[in-house]
Amino acid sequence: MRQPRETDPGFPGGPDSPDRPDSDGYGFPPPAATAPLRLVVADDNPVVRAGLTALLSGRADTTVVAEAADGREAYEAALLHRPDVVLLDVRMPGVDGISALPHLVRLAPVMMLTYSHETETVREALRRGAGGYLVHGEFTAEQLVRAVHDVREGRPHVTPGAAKALIPQIQASASAHGSGELSGSLGGIPPQNLSQLQSDVGQSFRSRFQLSSREAEIMDLIASGMTNQQIAATCFISEKTVKNHINRIFAKLQSTTRSQAAAKWLGVA
Repeated sequence: MRQPRETDPGFPGGPDSPDRPDSDGYGFPPPAATAPLRLVVADDNPVVRAGLTALLSGRADTTVVAEAADGREAYEAALLHRPDVVLLDVRMPGVDGISALPHLVRLAPVMMLTYSHETETVREALRRGAGGYLVHGEFTAEQLVRAVHDVREGRPHVTPGAAKALIPQIQASASAHGSGELSGSLGGIPPQNLSQLQSDVGQSFRSRFQLSSREAEIMDLIASGMTNQQIAATCFISEKTVKNHINRIFAKLQSTTRSQAAAKWLGVA
């Protein structure tokens, strides 16, 4: 008697077998894997860039194709790589983020990712076409990734620190319309999406570190790249006092280096 062969109909793993690896049981190949979103990260702080790149490139759904230290480099990288989204800091040497925005949005959606949450800065960024505005320390890693995907799809994201800058404009528009309903768009954000301004994307997670207000201030300065001497001058305290604060900060953040502490503080560790 002839032994069954793999090419025979119904043979396990055969051409029409439901358990064939490249079949869904109906003879169709499995769906192709979705390509990860391609990102450009622009920030003049190398610690922030490295942290974001490590976070976003270590996933199946996102990857960083280029880094930039200022607006000009960001534009050149976007022109070369044509990314799905650009993550852009505000304050950078040379060409800053706000100046680069009108040029970048012609190439890809842009999400501001920065420490700056001053009213005029937030409004100007949204007016110039930013699809989202996230303030460091107001989102978790997963919330950042979700925000990137949403901005790519045209759904805006603004964290509470930035949302506060829009409240007076929202209130003024509501008063002007009498009924409290908004017409048109506000800073590039459609009214129907304003509910996202206070969404869980912006819930701060820094409270878990239990830093004092002074320690939080110093940690912000560390993350911005300042030396102990610069921090001492900014806070009007001695360098010895700065070192004492840093020792307590490192203990609370369970970190041994400035870069490690900064990455945790910024939510990119």
